[in-house]
Amino acid sequence: MQGSTKSPKKAAQKQEPYHVIHKLPPGDTPYVRAKHLQLVEKDPEAAIALFWKAINVGDRVDSALKDMAVVMKQQNRVEEAIEAIKSFRDRCSKQAQESLDNVLMDLYKKCGKLEEQIELLEQKLRMIYQGEAFNRKPTKTARSHGRKFQVTIQQETSRILGNLGWAYMQQTNYATAEMVYRKAQTIDPDANKACNLGLCLIKQARYGEARSVLEDVLHGKFCGSNDPKSRNRAHELLEEVEPWQSDAVFPSTSEISLEDCFFELMKQSSPHRTRRLPIFEEISPFRDQLAC
Repeated sequence: MQGSTKSPKKAAQKQEPYHVIHKLPPGDTPYVRAKHLQLVEKDPEAAIALFWKAINVGDRVDSALKDMAVVMKQQNRVEEAIEAIKSFRDRCSKQAQESLDNVLMDLYKKCGKLEEQIELLEQKLRMIYQGEAFNRKPTKTARSHGRKFQVTIQQETSRILGNLGWAYMQQTNYATAEMVYRKAQTIDPDANKACNLGLCLIKQARYGEARSVLEDVLHGKFCGSNDPKSRNRAHELLEEVEPWQSDAVFPSTSEISLEDCFFELMKQSSPHRTRRLPIFEEISPFRDQLAC
């Protein structure tokens, strides 16, 4: 009878340290014990208590605050997580601020805080405008589903504007959302934002313009036009337009000036400049009308 042989993969795994197998940091600090409770013992409440301790004693504060907020979100302690980030982010490094903003944005979305989302997104746009984003570099390395890729300032600006447009959509402030989406499309156009722009126009009963934008998606004029999800959404929105006349003429905000190219101003600006971003100047009349 032949003895059983173990696969090389299992044999190698047996030789690996415990913390490597469980994807834990090495050591026996409060942060390490918190991660063990979170990932191995699946005890989120005990993990949160140790994350608090790690923050208070200065043990990997960047990671401890972010991880604690994520666990709190999973436990539906969203308001508490928001307050924790606001209270303790000044203890974190400059490099951690962007990832904390991303966690904070997810928390705002989770509890429907639209004004807070808008304020944070506008703040991120100001940082780009003043040249403070990406550690003053033209690109940054991002990660998604385990893959690394480069993101340019233009792509990030368009992404933020897209999120800002969606927040205005949730407020039913479609005129402002349209202006923001049009600005985003001049910087880095894509099919998803085109569909959202089409929806803005539909909500304003500007069916002819909406049809034109959505047909451009189906004709492959945008990045991502071949994505089945975007194409299906464009088809669904066109079905909403179908009962209405497509040749009616409606006033279009696309004729509103989008002068002062965002990036040219960004290059010319200094960190002490107080002038508002062009996009804020353009959307202010719509926000003021909504407030009235």
